[in-house]
Amino acid sequence: MNRTRMGFFGICLVLAWATGACLHVTQEAPPAVPVYDAATFFETTTYRGASFSADEGSLLISSDATGVFNAYRIPLAGGDPEPLTQSQSDSIQAVSWFPTDDRFLYTADQGGNELNHLFVRESDGSVKDLTPGENLKAYFTGWRRDEQAFFVSSNERDPRYFDVYEYQAKDYRRTRLFENREGWVVSLVSPDGRWIVLVRVHDNSNNDLYLWDRKSPRSAPRHVTPHEGQATYSALSFAPDGSRLFYGTDAHGEFEQAWSYDLGSGQHEPVLRADWDVSRLEFSRNGRYRVTTINQDGATAATITDMQRGEPVSLEGLPRGNYWGFEFSPSENWAAFYIDQDRSPDDLFVLNLETGESRRLTQALNPAVEGSALVEAEVVRYPSFDEMEIPAFLYRPHQASALQRVPALVWVHGGPGGQNRSGYQATIQHLVNHGYAVLAVNNRGSSGYGKTFFHLDDRKHGDVDLKDCIWGRRYLEKLDWVDGTRIGIIGGSYGGYMVAAALAFEPDAFEVGIDIFGVTNWLRTLQSIPPWWEAGRRGLYAELGDPSQEEERLRAISPLFHADRIRKPLLVVQGANDPRVLQVESDEIVDAVRRNGVPVEYVVFPDEGHGFRKRANRITASERYVQFLERYLRGGQSE
Repeated sequence: MNRTRMGFFGICLVLAWATGACLHVTQEAPPAVPVYDAATFFETTTYRGASFSADEGSLLISSDATGVFNAYRIPLAGGDPEPLTQSQSDSIQAVSWFPTDDRFLYTADQGGNELNHLFVRESDGSVKDLTPGENLKAYFTGWRRDEQAFFVSSNERDPRYFDVYEYQAKDYRRTRLFENREGWVVSLVSPDGRWIVLVRVHDNSNNDLYLWDRKSPRSAPRHVTPHEGQATYSALSFAPDGSRLFYGTDAHGEFEQAWSYDLGSGQHEPVLRADWDVSRLEFSRNGRYRVTTINQDGATAATITDMQRGEPVSLEGLPRGNYWGFEFSPSENWAAFYIDQDRSPDDLFVLNLETGESRRLTQALNPAVEGSALVEAEVVRYPSFDEMEIPAFLYRPHQASALQRVPALVWVHGGPGGQNRSGYQATIQHLVNHGYAVLAVNNRGSSGYGKTFFHLDDRKHGDVDLKDCIWGRRYLEKLDWVDGTRIGIIGGSYGGYMVAAALAFEPDAFEVGIDIFGVTNWLRTLQSIPPWWEAGRRGLYAELGDPSQEEERLRAISPLFHADRIRKPLLVVQGANDPRVLQVESDEIVDAVRRNGVPVEYVVFPDEGHGFRKRANRITASERYVQFLERYLRGGQSE
């Protein structure tokens, strides 16, 4: 999704699902399946990234094989990944090999505080911080086409705004290419380093793209997307020769389409439109191949097109699933990408574009997990309070039947504006394996279902979006295999807010709630947003409200100020280093609910931020979810 709404709370907890239909009454005994602890589901290995080495013999990736993300080299011919870093604390995310040698770039923050620095690991194994300093954030913005330099965005000069620097690959000398003094969102740098795409955010449904020209640094950036009314634009990529900018926009309909802008003539042309959002459009180095992805009802549909032949590349023989994370080798002979399925985590594949041969390089799923124990979800839609259809993904435990009804959970994604999507999710599989049905709702305001649906919850949070979740409960109650008297609500980040809002504003709607680093005091949260989100403040305030002007309304929708109404058991899970939802948010709601005499359990991870990156912590959290549910939902203990 490429909309402008800032993903401030946006660790969108991604959920697994697929299509199907299984709502018929079952009179037969459900099949026996093995039941596993959380560790078994989380001892899958997560892989991320794919950068081709100079000789195209290996890929640079990230993996949490040790429990903490580190950088690895994995041969294209197959074989075990070779560890290149050995962090035991901070997660390392590999970025890119250097184009002509075995140096590589990676990024890491400190304990989840999101203040990422960019590092280089030299050929001799030594490490250099390319962005040293305190309280700064930096990220890699791309290689220059001649491979002699790369670009980095950093807020070291002003913590509110990101400047763009050009680093020489040989000795890391750098120059400030673009100084950002007007609150632009820095998006893309063209392959030749001449153009920088800048975004001007007007509000959460309206923005514009501009082009800054290196050859005319003192000139005002060129306005690329003048328009009337509300429309959003996002930069997708540059043509390999730098002649055109490809961008996504919802200016021409409900969904994002891909368009191109000719930098010479200034002409705009449509490139790709669908009945869903076009989410990606990129090219191989010389433009021989183009990859596009479409967000199709919560799943990713991908196409590689051979631009020379004018036809799609065959993916026959590869598994069905979500294809993402595409990277092409410099020679354009290879493509690397991940495939994600409901019952199989992200695995890395390579495809020889000349011969059509493919190879699976990783086996992410824990071999101790029997395939029969995992579930696929079906896409469902249910009517809400106003008869609007709400899309969702329904996970049915294997042991559920009309003769053996199971408790259930309404799962709410992060955001605002996130989306529950298909793919393997260890927490969901753990819950369902233990006999809990899960309905992963995409309440109004979710991405992926058109811009009208996307904006239906603007300044209506804790109201219409919450009603969608409550009507999700009512949908579950009608299923003959669900125990309609035992239904809870669970969510993270913005989803955690929805949990607290449900318990405070609709105290009889659910039997229990699990709040995972959720907002409980919008006034404090909006006043304490990280400085590097300054460029998107307008969009955030348009979405939620300006705390300096709308204190009364924000107080009214903040569960903390209504915590005296909460009377159902609550579990709260929080990272101590979270810069988005501060720990004090969770501290205060826990204290307030305890004063009601209501059972409250509280878990704080001292080495985590907004989202849990360390496997041990994810396992602990998932086990606590099940323990809490066994005690207060399945067991029905309220005191």
